[in-house]
Amino acid sequence: MRLTSYETIGPVTRERWNTNTIARIDEVESFSDFLTVLDSLRGKYAPARLLCSLDDVDQCRYTSMHASFDDRLGYHEPDYEEDDFTVAHHADNARIDRIAAVLDDPDLHVEWEALANTRNGGGAEADVKALVEVNRQPDRAIDDVVVVQRVPVGRDDLALAGIPNGYFDGDWDIFQNYAIARRMAGHGYRHIGTGASLLGFDRHTAPTSEEAQAVVADLAFLYGAQDSSVWSELATILCGQRILLIGYTEDFADTLDI
Repeated sequence: MRLTSYETIGPVTRERWNTNTIARIDEVESFSDFLTVLDSLRGKYAPARLLCSLDDVDQCRYTSMHASFDDRLGYHEPDYEEDDFTVAHHADNARIDRIAAVLDDPDLHVEWEALANTRNGGGAEADVKALVEVNRQPDRAIDDVVVVQRVPVGRDDLALAGIPNGYFDGDWDIFQNYAIARRMAGHGYRHIGTGASLLGFDRHTAPTSEEAQAVVADLAFLYGAQDSSVWSELATILCGQRILLIGYTEDFADTLDI
């Protein structure tokens, strides 16, 4: 695994997404190794939150860019000289500020109750099995390249503003994904990653059996197939690890070949 660090104010090369890209991790082989690097970077950039790409870094960047144009976000990229890194950094932070402010507007919140059975993709049982497998084998989901974004926001759930996503019809959109992040925060999970198909979360410690059952109940609410026998498998898996992965796209199982 190879870590490349970037100065916040400096040239935005092709390997960087913008001036808030603080690191790029190449040759990622396991989720646990990636988490170790992320934990070390958190201390360096505190109190800013950090958010990472997960699966399919290039597709994630593409869909996030288009998702950022959602009219509800009300953000328009200002004109500036790309070589003026200070101005570019101000613009990048202004974008995050605007998106975070809109996400935090109670009038625009998606209520949890509105998300019932919204992530079943026409094949609820298959999607539930895919959800179990991606959490059982998270190393299969993470790209071998991970981009780490600095997100200057005041809460972990608002870190979504660093990599907003949810672009295609049938996917959860930005506001629905934010509702998921808020709900998972109630279970002690921080939002640490957004991929082309996945939302990633971690906890300081693995949940207890009772806590894992509560998380699974919420996931069953989202995915449907509440009577599936595999939900108990997911509860067992979550008890043994800090991370939680949730597919937010309609075809996330196909995309990840799970």
